[in-house]
Amino acid sequence: MLAEIITIGDELLIGQVVDTNSAFIAKELNKIGVSVYQITSVQDDKTHILQAFKDAENRVDIILITGGLGPTKDDITKKTIAEYFDDVLIRDASVLANIESIWKQYARQTLLQVNIDQALVPSKATVLMNTLGTAPGMWLERNNKVFVSLPGVPFEMKALITLEVLPKIKAKFKCPFILHRTLLIYGLGESTLANRIEAWEDALPKHIKLAYLPDLGRMRLRLSAKGFDEKQIIADVQNEINKVLPLVKEEFLGFEDDDDSIELTIGKMLTEMKKTVATAESCTGGKIAERFIANSGASAYFNGSIVSYATASKINVLGISKEDIDTHSVVSSQIAESMAQHVLQMFNSDYAIATTGNAGPSKADSNEEVGTVFIAIATKSKVYSQKFMLGNIRSKVINQAANKAFEMLLKEIFKN
Repeated sequence: MLAEIITIGDELLIGQVVDTNSAFIAKELNKIGVSVYQITSVQDDKTHILQAFKDAENRVDIILITGGLGPTKDDITKKTIAEYFDDVLIRDASVLANIESIWKQYARQTLLQVNIDQALVPSKATVLMNTLGTAPGMWLERNNKVFVSLPGVPFEMKALITLEVLPKIKAKFKCPFILHRTLLIYGLGESTLANRIEAWEDALPKHIKLAYLPDLGRMRLRLSAKGFDEKQIIADVQNEINKVLPLVKEEFLGFEDDDDSIELTIGKMLTEMKKTVATAESCTGGKIAERFIANSGASAYFNGSIVSYATASKINVLGISKEDIDTHSVVSSQIAESMAQHVLQMFNSDYAIATTGNAGPSKADSNEEVGTVFIAIATKSKVYSQKFMLGNIRSKVINQAANKAFEMLLKEIFKN
């Protein structure tokens, strides 16, 4: 079962808006056994959209469209769908009632004709009621192919996918079972790992695919299989896992969900260990703390952070010795380690991360070159640091420093 996602909007093609809708839709489709064959982005142009519809219909079984359903003149998706299906737009009473209800509850303006016109849908369409917005979803079928048009607003689209689209797809199509199992490997580069497991990889059954996913000091091996016999698929994948585990015995650290970030992996491990972490950030400016607390449940393992960006705050807030700063420079291994030790004590944590460096564009209070970053890890029994040269692009330095900090902490946790 194949699907194609078509996103509509000039804002996507000029980079003004990042397409997160496709990632969500693809992941949700995969869960029910529908494989995304292609993702296409097109401009707000009727000819371009019509050609995209035609091409997709020739390739796949299900075409999901997002965007272009708003009330303004550049939102042309409904009219274009009607033309493609040789159809006309009619006013749907239930959609209009939904629009009027939303307007009554939330809007302080007069309901305009352009808003009323959002109740127009192709006569051949099955309406997918969007209770979170005024643009309805639409389901159309032709030659056993399904077209689904959804609003581009992410939270509206997600609700319609979950509540309306997925149940209808499962009811109409017999979808295969798809299984992904991901092994987390630490301490091996991609080429070294590939060389070690080459014979096993070459002998994999044709219905099992292997992907190497290098990321932030770790390697993920993802085994994927698809078929209609769920029990057999599970057994086949487990059989291959049993074969490869002895080959990576020392480096294998467990299984993980494909969408786990390194900070989420750390959070899960700390929660299981009943351990905590705190951060003292200078050049990263709170980026590490931000990534920790973006995950629900972070309060179970993340105690807090001090963003001591200025030299004075390192002295007055963290309690770093001014004499040490004068002796070693504010960007140094000694100050990074002192920051980590102080924040560990301040928050009574089991682990602490500290960063200090020159993100650029100037050297500020240190003579170290732009891109120089010292990262320290402290525990209740030790502290150590590493020096990194991360280039001269400020945003890159900050993000890479955060990534390296997570790598170092993960490595320290693995020791225990």
